[in-house]
Amino acid sequence: MAKKYDFLYKLLLIGDSGVGKTCLIIRFAEDNFNSTYISTIGIDFKVKTVEVEGKKIKLQVWDTAGQERFKTITTAYYRGAMGIILVYDITDEKSFENIQNWMKSIKENASVGVNKMLLGNKCDIENKRKVPRETGEKLAKDHGIRFFETSAKSSINVEESFVELARDILLKSDKKSGGGGREVKMNSTDKNTSKCSLV
Repeated sequence: MAKKYDFLYKLLLIGDSGVGKTCLIIRFAEDNFNSTYISTIGIDFKVKTVEVEGKKIKLQVWDTAGQERFKTITTAYYRGAMGIILVYDITDEKSFENIQNWMKSIKENASVGVNKMLLGNKCDIENKRKVPRETGEKLAKDHGIRFFETSAKSSINVEESFVELARDILLKSDKKSGGGGREVKMNSTDKNTSKCSLV
């Protein structure tokens, strides 16, 4: 039987417990939201195929447990991940501060040159915001990675962020393989795409 996709990419979501990793994955894969998810125990994954640059890309998105006691399980899943999404909660300063520890974890466990992205989740709860958008943008810029503010609840930037990461991985592998001489211009995302605008 013919394959229904051109590429398969393994993505990993990491971040503190409670920042909304499971909600983001379920919103992306099933376009669904439930505010009463219980904490992920260990690891779980969802699959969704997206179209990027005319290619069908199957994304296998792994959801990791944020609790300290599952750290040893989750480190094994860094290997082979082509994209890693670091998630913090804009209403929780501690989850943002811990991004540095998660970055360290990537350095220790993931392949060199893995594509990374920073997401500030729960941007629909503007009145409880503790982490200014600019602070998230600065951290992403310091690490040379993309940044989005998302809301799994309001479906803001969820699809966009996953698709952008898939595009980055595709363009990177395209560049490596010569990509038929196509010039790849990596410009920072459209100003609007990373906005968290509530309509």
